Amino acid sequence: MNTKQQLKALAQARRGVIVPGAFNALSARVVADLGFEALYVTGAGVTNMWFGLPDQAFMGLTDIADHTARIRDAVELPLIVDADTGFGNALNTYHAVRVLERAGADCIQLEDQVSPKRCGHFNGKEVIGIDEMLGKIRAAVDARRDAGTLILARTDACATQGFEAAVERAQRFQEAGADMLFVEAVTTLDEIRALPRRLAAPQLMNMVIGGKTPITSAEELATLGYGLVLYANAALQGAVAGMQKALTVLREQRRIDEDPALVAPFAERQRLVRKAEWDALETRYT
Repeated sequence: MNTKQQLKALAQARRGVIVPGAFNALSARVVADLGFEALYVTGAGVTNMWFGLPDQAFMGLTDIADHTARIRDAVELPLIVDADTGFGNALNTYHAVRVLERAGADCIQLEDQVSPKRCGHFNGKEVIGIDEMLGKIRAAVDARRDAGTLILARTDACATQGFEAAVERAQRFQEAGADMLFVEAVTTLDEIRALPRRLAAPQLMNMVIGGKTPITSAEELATLGYGLVLYANAALQGAVAGMQKALTVLREQRRIDEDPALVAPFAERQRLVRKAEWDALETRYT
């Protein structure tokens, strides 16, 4: 199977597959190296790590396409790519799908927030009208050059219109052609448990560390029938904690030795970037 077929099979199996987020090629390598089955190119992660800014629509299509292409070159895992609101109207969404598919996306996520969007777990969100979002989904479906490219439709309506309105929106998204559904920022376990009973398409549940949704084990989510369990920024938050820890030691002790409890060893860093493979190529060609 190709990566698009792999991702579709993972979602349809509904076994709560954990999908970590990656914010650059090296973080994607770590995800792949640890044996995860798919990864998510996170818009929030790219915005935080690339610009040092909050997830409030500072990222553009070119930014996420560039990161997708670099990650696609680095790993062979199925890629879900965060396309925010499609970066404009239905026509912009059509173009975004073409660009991201060409960059290597196997699945493209679109959300129904008013632009400029913000993190799904921030306050102050608004959603566009249902008809406008349905137009974007239809445009995304039509834009695919490969029918195997999946469209993941996200609604943020829970925060502004309530749970029932969010469920209704998600149902309409599926009717418009979305392959997978993502109801963002539910706030209770009852809502988490209800969604798989209410929606027919495979679903993704987003576990935001410190966010509005109660953290629920992948095992329980699998039992409920979720296809994918997203941890979009676990790697990012872990990386920030690691940098703070290592640099605090450097500041206080004025040196850092190769302590694997503090930093990745030099040899491990070279292994992750596949230096041995490049050495072999250098020998072959010279």
